[in-house]
Amino acid sequence: MTDAFTPRQLPLDLGHEPGYSRDDLIVSASNMAAVDIVDRWPGWISPVVVLAGPTGSGKTHLAAVWKAESDAIVIGAQNIGAVSGETGPFLIDDIGSGQLDEAGLFHLINSVRQSGSSLLMTSRKWPANWPVTLPDLASRLKAATTVEIGEPDDMLLSGVLYKLFADRQIAVDPNVISFLVSHIERSLSTANRIVERLDRAALERKSKITRALAASVVTAIDEGQAAFDL
Repeated sequence: MTDAFTPRQLPLDLGHEPGYSRDDLIVSASNMAAVDIVDRWPGWISPVVVLAGPTGSGKTHLAAVWKAESDAIVIGAQNIGAVSGETGPFLIDDIGSGQLDEAGLFHLINSVRQSGSSLLMTSRKWPANWPVTLPDLASRLKAATTVEIGEPDDMLLSGVLYKLFADRQIAVDPNVISFLVSHIERSLSTANRIVERLDRAALERKSKITRALAASVVTAIDEGQAAFDL
């Protein structure tokens, strides 16, 4: 137990951002199909590909890998028509959950198909569940290749946790990783947040990252979320 008069070390914000390169990508059964199609570009059967999966499943990482490889133009779902005249490839991240420029997307898909370019879109929903009212656009989306990304499985989540700790030059016991895999939300963004909180807590207490510390941090985050939900 920390004495009230024991000084705590103030952790420095060293800006540990998660890596989004191909080398940073951890592959498991939950994302294997999506990784495969990203790696196979430009040899896609369909010029339009959709990566669909829940929040925190790694869609943004895969999109970043593809953007680096393809030098794609990034455009927003609400203003797709603004890229008229560009030849692509194109990337639209997180489409289908909000306002959608349907006419712009329809013309973009036609342009991509005619020019032999490529369009990658990521979404939390399958295209059939997007707010699409244009029948012609719905038809184009049915012809796209849609690849599902599942929630991170144990292998992926543990691999990501090990890597996030290693990026901070922190060695942790396997029992800490096992505990976290069993108790945190199955989300890569949550894994990053947990590692950041554990790093700060360990620096403040001048201690190692133990299972007990992990449990206290996870409990604090869960209680904070519960209070927020109320």
